[in-house]
Amino acid sequence: QVQLVESGGGLVQAGGSLRLSCAASGRTFSSYVMGWFRQAPGKEREFVSAIPWNGGNTYYADYVKGRFTISRDNVKNTVFLQMNSLKPEDTAVYYCAARLGAVSFSLDSYKYWGQGTQVTVSS
Repeated sequence: QVQLVESGGGLVQAGGSLRLSCAASGRTFSSYVMGWFRQAPGKEREFVSAIPWNGGNTYYADYVKGRFTISRDNVKNTVFLQMNSLKPEDTAVYYCAARLGAVSFSLDSYKYWGQGTQVTVSS
């Protein structure tokens, strides 16, 4: 069982930055692939980024590539999402999620989810 709690969301102007954190409970955090997803009002939840258990190759959706950076600290049981050059279209609730096995871009393959943190980017 893994419990996930996101933090770090807020209101920021376009071009600004935010750093999201996702704190995980459980001793086996380092075994899990961690992903970030987001859901804008009236839209489906979509993939943002993912990182394997060892922090190796990282993966990004095209619409955040070059602006967002995912990282993890397996000692602190935390995964981060550094978001730079934010745009109004990045406005959404951001969720972290965990799964065992290989990295996946599919939200249906993630077993554990946080409650989400709101990110609002003003123009």
